[in-house]
Amino acid sequence: MWAQITEEAPRFFGYWNLMFLGEALVNTLLLSWLGATIGFAFGFLFAICRHPRLFGVLPLRILATTYVELFRRIPFLVKLMCVFFAFQLSGAQVSLFTMALVTVVLSAAAFAAEIARAGLESIPAPQWDAAEAMNFGRWRVLWTIVLPQSWRVVLPPLFGYTVGFIKSTSIASQIGVMELTYAAKILNTRGFSALLCFGTILLLYFLICWPTKHVGERLERRLATRPVRQGMP
Repeated sequence: MWAQITEEAPRFFGYWNLMFLGEALVNTLLLSWLGATIGFAFGFLFAICRHPRLFGVLPLRILATTYVELFRRIPFLVKLMCVFFAFQLSGAQVSLFTMALVTVVLSAAAFAAEIARAGLESIPAPQWDAAEAMNFGRWRVLWTIVLPQSWRVVLPPLFGYTVGFIKSTSIASQIGVMELTYAAKILNTRGFSALLCFGTILLLYFLICWPTKHVGERLERRLATRPVRQGMP
């Protein structure tokens, strides 16, 4: 087995195969980081809509809560297939990459909304009461009081979920998206050893996930030791 891998390695790491893997790596990074960033932005908006002190419209709160509770409990593969067939039925001409990206955004928004909700609820009630007593507007309360204190609760788990989304992008290969797992399957069908193909992909996933996790841990330590600057006198 090792003799076969040693023999195949020079051909496997040839120029065109490396370009092929590079394209798959870029698509994986875009799916995970871009999808997670957009999803986290929407999730933060959903968390604001769900908070009674920030947005008091009951129907919108119900819709936001329903979305979050529903999409957090559906497996990624099922969501991917639903998005795939929804685009097919609508007749919209979009790429497979776009379908996968939409799925990542939908998933990230649901999970981020729950994390952001925990961050908003970590602010003690007396601070909300004091802000209302001083006639602060809801957006001023959010920007000057809530956000500076809730980041230390919100950011560390967001990095953890980002690592999860990086690994979940491998499921996009089920619909033919050119990402790392799909690239490994293609190279394996070209006659290269499965251990060489998927071992290389394993290493690439590690090189993506470990720095992301490390940044999250460093940020968590810095936020834990940095004093909170209150937005109110």
